[in-house]
Amino acid sequence: MAAMAALQSSMTALSLSSSSFFGQRLSVPPSLSHLHVKPRENPCLIVVKLKRWERKECKPNSLPVLHKIHIKVGDTIKVISGRDKGKIGEITKIFKHNSTVIVKDINLKTKHMKSREEGQPGEIIKIEAPIHSSNVMLYSKENDVASRVGHKVLDDGKKVRYLIKTGEIIDGDENWKKLKEAKKEKTEVVAAASQNQSS
Repeated sequence: MAAMAALQSSMTALSLSSSSFFGQRLSVPPSLSHLHVKPRENPCLIVVKLKRWERKECKPNSLPVLHKIHIKVGDTIKVISGRDKGKIGEITKIFKHNSTVIVKDINLKTKHMKSREEGQPGEIIKIEAPIHSSNVMLYSKENDVASRVGHKVLDDGKKVRYLIKTGEIIDGDENWKKLKEAKKEKTEVVAAASQNQSS
């Protein structure tokens, strides 16, 4: 009761009026002088909470941390877990900041597209969603087996990847030539299509 009475008397002693308050420091009455408020040494900073799929681990220079992945674009892989378990496909894109990959015609999701022009109707299309790299394993078409990947240095000093189960070298010159030829064909097809549309 005594504390309440002291608080009421201190509040009446303040007598805050609009004319006297602005531009003046607030004086603490002697009855409340014994109360000491300790300032916090580490003030709490407000941190924006991002959703799990939006978070990117960053370096001190604000660039995302890029993870090492055991697969590269163009590799043939087999999905070892998830909805598409057992399916075989080819890597088309890699996201190193979150260790995910896009595989051709695997993990398809439906996307509802709005109409961009007045006369054009909206449509529902299928797009390939990313899969985590731990859910895919390198696959050998010749031996029909999925295997973990190993690294070794050849006699000429070249570091290559190979399949542990079969010993088949993945990063051979033949594979790179095939990839380059496929890329050239793709660019030629796109160029021919763009010429046909312009004419």
